[in-house]
Amino acid sequence: MSAAFRKAAKSGQRAHRERAQPASRKKLGLLEKKKDYRLRADDYHKKQNALRALQKKALEKNPDEFYFKMIRAELQDGVHMIKQPKDEVTPEQMKLMRTQDIKYVEMKRVAEAKKIERLKSELHLLDAEGKNPNKHVFFFDTKKEVQEFDIATHLDTLPELVDRVYNRPTIATLQKETLKGATDPAHLKKLAQQRKNQYDLLKQRIEREKAMFVIAQKIQTRKDLLDKTHKVKVKKETTNGPAIYKFKFQRKR
Repeated sequence: MSAAFRKAAKSGQRAHRERAQPASRKKLGLLEKKKDYRLRADDYHKKQNALRALQKKALEKNPDEFYFKMIRAELQDGVHMIKQPKDEVTPEQMKLMRTQDIKYVEMKRVAEAKKIERLKSELHLLDAEGKNPNKHVFFFDTKKEVQEFDIATHLDTLPELVDRVYNRPTIATLQKETLKGATDPAHLKKLAQQRKNQYDLLKQRIEREKAMFVIAQKIQTRKDLLDKTHKVKVKKETTNGPAIYKFKFQRKR
């Protein structure tokens, strides 16, 4: 009861207030209160304890001792910085990641292959650049026939159409039927440019499909290297192909 009575009596007391800085000493600044002294004292003792702990650690240190901060910390602008550890990946996780990469690249390669086939079916590659020119061989019995040979007459077409590799109608066809399609030179030039653009697009897609095939092979090679089987490199990796390794034969149970 006495303790409870003392607490109840203290609750009605006036709060203790420390005196302020006298007017004659205001030029010296704010007068330190006890709460300020406690904060300053705690900070001082904390620093002193840290220094004593470091001194003790230095005295008891074994010069031959190794700890990981020796290799995991570096000095940057006078401050020790802890190196961030790299993400650790198990071989099984790495194989799964390689498999997903191969599937994605293979999916994109198949999509490019389908687009290539679609373009080839539309263009037929009749007058593409880089394509080997078609050859049409004529046979004769005498040299006189060779000298008198006229290719336009032999093919029964106009001389202006001889150089065409497609859409080369005969004279009889021209006489019976009317011309279909564009005949204006400007329009024909525009169509030729569009056809050239399509050939360029086809060439780019073919190169992209080849590059994806090489990438898939390289990823598969890196996936195979994750196995602990003894291997020997036979050929170095190039821009057009993966490295070639010879693996030790292992009998599968």
